[in-house]
Amino acid sequence: MPAIPIPLFTIGLLMLSNIFMTFAWYGHLKYRGVALPLVILISWGLAFFEYCFQVPANRYGYGYFSVVQLKVIQEVITLLVFVAFSTLYLGAQIKWNHILGFALIVAAVFVIFKEW
Repeated sequence: MPAIPIPLFTIGLLMLSNIFMTFAWYGHLKYRGVALPLVILISWGLAFFEYCFQVPANRYGYGYFSVVQLKVIQEVITLLVFVAFSTLYLGAQIKWNHILGFALIVAAVFVIFKEW
């Protein structure tokens, strides 16, 4: 069992997992001149570390969170990491409709976590 509270531990591992996932999926876009087979191998290597964080996050988090809650937490973290990555690393612009779409997804978190 981790020494820090399960929710914080789970969310921290999911954050790390998503950072690796985002670089594996999108990091190569900054290096369009690199050969695709090499990019695939590098992405696989990064995905290994993604799984090294993702699997324990779900293992420790399940029970405290439901499987649906774990998935929703992961999706929100993915959006947060993606927005930071795409703006800071790739120089993409986030527009109002992107923010609205993300806000609607975050609203889904309320619906999932609310006891009805």
